[in-house]
Amino acid sequence: MGKYLVKRLIHGAVSIVIVVIIVMIMIYSILDRMQVFASDPLFSRQTNNARTTYIYSKWEEYGYVDYVTYAEWLQQKTTDGEIDEETRAKAVGIAQTSDKDSKVVAQYVEEFTRFYEDQGYEVQRLDAVMNGKRVANGGQQALFACRDQPLLDRVIGYFTNLVAIDNIHKVEGDVGERGLTFTWHDPVYGGEKFSPAIIGNGTYHKYLFYVDSVFPYVHQNFATIQLGTSYSVNKGVDVFDTMTRSQGSYVMSTMTFPTGLTESSADDLHSATYQLGSREGNVVNLARFTDDYTNVNTFKGGMSKVGYSFVIGLIAVCIAYLLGVPLGILMARQKDKFIDKLGTAYIVFIIAVPSLAYIFLFKAVGSSVFGLPSLFDMESSSKMMFVLPIVSLALPSIANLMKWMRRYMIDQLNSDYVKFARSGGLSEGEIFTKHILKNAAIPIIHGIPASVLAALTGAIITERVYVVPGAGNLLTEAINKFDNGVIVGVALFYAVLSVVSIIMGDILMATVDPRISFTSKDR
Repeated sequence: MGKYLVKRLIHGAVSIVIVVIIVMIMIYSILDRMQVFASDPLFSRQTNNARTTYIYSKWEEYGYVDYVTYAEWLQQKTTDGEIDEETRAKAVGIAQTSDKDSKVVAQYVEEFTRFYEDQGYEVQRLDAVMNGKRVANGGQQALFACRDQPLLDRVIGYFTNLVAIDNIHKVEGDVGERGLTFTWHDPVYGGEKFSPAIIGNGTYHKYLFYVDSVFPYVHQNFATIQLGTSYSVNKGVDVFDTMTRSQGSYVMSTMTFPTGLTESSADDLHSATYQLGSREGNVVNLARFTDDYTNVNTFKGGMSKVGYSFVIGLIAVCIAYLLGVPLGILMARQKDKFIDKLGTAYIVFIIAVPSLAYIFLFKAVGSSVFGLPSLFDMESSSKMMFVLPIVSLALPSIANLMKWMRRYMIDQLNSDYVKFARSGGLSEGEIFTKHILKNAAIPIIHGIPASVLAALTGAIITERVYVVPGAGNLLTEAINKFDNGVIVGVALFYAVLSVVSIIMGDILMATVDPRISFTSKDR
C-alpha cells in the first residue's frame, strides 16, 4: 500500500502540473488578451501613445506580460545606489524624438535598451504625436520594455512560490531582537486565558502558532500556501486568502490591543503581519500597536468561499447517498415493476434535461410554491437559504447513484455465485445482505470521494444561479473579470481535490474488499 500511495502521489503531482500548464497556455497564449478591455470604461478614453502604454500596463496587471518603463528603470537604479538623484533627473526626460535626446539621456536610453534586449524583452520607443506644434492629447513620448513571460519561467515561478516558509529573517528593518517566543497564555486574551501560542519577531507573521475558537481551532503560519495574486476579484490579495477568508459584515467585539487600548473592533490580532513603518506613519496604529505588526484581517459573520462550497457540497452528497443507494437497491429488487419504471423515468429526466434548466425550474417551484429563498444572503440568519442549492446539487447525484446501484445489483443478481447460493439453501435475505449488496456496494464506496468532488465542481453552476458566495461562483466571476490569478489558483485547487479523491477512493475500496491489493505481488 505504501509504495502504491507514493506512486499515486507522484502521478498526481505530475497531473496537477500538467493541468496548471494547460490552464496557463489557454489563458496567456490562446485567449484574446484584448478582451480585458471589453468592459473597461477607461480604455475608450485613451488615445495615441497613452492607449498603447495603458494596454501594456493593464496586461502587466493581469499577468500577461513583464512591462518596465524607462522611468521605473532609472528609479530602481537610484534606489540601488547605482546613480544619484541628480543624474536620474537629467536622464529621465527623453525628447519627443530620439535624435533630440541629450547626451546623458541618449547614454541611459542605450543602456536601458541593451539591458532589456539581452533579457529577451522588446524595447519600444514611441515618438511624440504632434497636433501642429503641440503634443496631441495622449501623444506624450514613451520608452518601455515588455515581453511575454516564458511559459517555463511562469510555471517554475508559480510552483516554487507555492509554499512560503516564515522565519525570523523574513522582514527588513530594525525590529529589535529577532526570535520566537512560546507562551501558554496568549496576550491576545489578556495573558490570563490558557491558550498556547508561538510569537515571532523578525518573521512576516506575528503569530506562527495559536489556538482559538474558530475551526479548525489550531492554526499555524510557519508555512503558508500562495496561489498567486488576484488582479480584479479581490485585487492585491492572494488567491488562497480570497478563497479561505471569512465574508459578510464585520463582527465587532471589545478588544484590548498591544498598547493596552481597549475598544470595539473587528480586528483579528492573530492575523497581524509586518509592514515597515506602518506604526509611526498612522495615528490609529500608533495608538493600538507597539511595533510594525499592524496589518490585520477582520472577523466577519459569514464563512469563506471554500467553506460555503464544502458545506453545501457535503450535505448534498450525504443526501444523495441516503436516498440514491436505497432507491437504486429498491429498483433492482423491483426490476421491471412500477417502482423501477418510475425511478428510470427520473434518471432519464435528470440526464436528458440540461442541468441549468432543471435548476431554474426547481428554483422557481421552490420559491413560489414552498416559499424558500431563491437567492443566497450572507447577512441572513436563516438556514433556509441553503435548501435550494443543496437540493439542486443533490438531484443529479441521486439519479447517478440510483442508476449505478441498480446496474451493479442486477449484475450481481445474475451472477453464478448467486444461483449456487440459492441451490445451497441460503435464503434470499442472506444472499442479498451477505453477497449481493456487499459486492455491489464496492464501486459505490469507491466513488464517494469523487462524488464529493463532483458536488463541489457542479456547484459552479448552482452557486451562480443562487448567488452563493462559494468557490464555484468565484471561478465564474474570475473568468468574467479576466482575473487570471484566481482562475489558475482555483484550477489548481480542483486538480488537487481530484487527485485526493482518486487516492481516497482506492483506499476505501481496498478497505471494504480484502480481495483488492495494490501490491504488485498480489495482482
